[in-house]
Amino acid sequence: MTQAATLSSTGFDLTPPTEAERERLEGDLTAEEARVLLHHGTEAPFCGGLLGEKSPGVYGCRLCGLPLFKHETKFESGTGWPSFYAPFDEDHVKAVRDTSYGMVRIETRCARCDSHQGHVFPDGPAPTRLRYCINSVSLQFVKAGDPLPDPLHRGDRLP
Repeated sequence: MTQAATLSSTGFDLTPPTEAERERLEGDLTAEEARVLLHHGTEAPFCGGLLGEKSPGVYGCRLCGLPLFKHETKFESGTGWPSFYAPFDEDHVKAVRDTSYGMVRIETRCARCDSHQGHVFPDGPAPTRLRYCINSVSLQFVKAGDPLPDPLHRGDRLP
C-alpha cells in the first residue's frame, strides 16, 4: 500500500523519503554537509558560502531540495550565518525543542527529510520578529528563473 502524499500549503509533497531514497541522498553529501545536516552540527560563523548571497531566488534544503526560504526574507543579522525572518512556507520548516549545550533553543529542521538546518530566535526584524539562523551548508541556492532541484523526483516546482 502506497502512503498518501502530505502536501504543504504551497503544494509541495512533504512525504519523508523512503529508506532507499534517503541512502541515495545522504551518499551525495560531503563530510561537512553530513556533519551538519545529519548530526546536528554547526558550521563556523562567517565562513558559509551563502552568507553574502544577495541574488533573487530560493534557498532549499541541501538534502531533499524542499524550498525553505525566499531571498526577500533574508537579512543581515551580523551573526555570521544566513538569516531569514520567515520561511518559504510555514509547513516546510519544523521546530524542535533543543536543550543541548545547557540552553533551550528551537532547532529548525526540514519538514520533509528532517535534516538539521539551524535554529530560530525571537530577535529578528518585523514583521515576524523571528531570526532563522541557518547553516549555509544546509542550504542550496536556486537563482530566480532556474528550476528547483528535484532529487526525489516529485515534480517540485515553484508556484
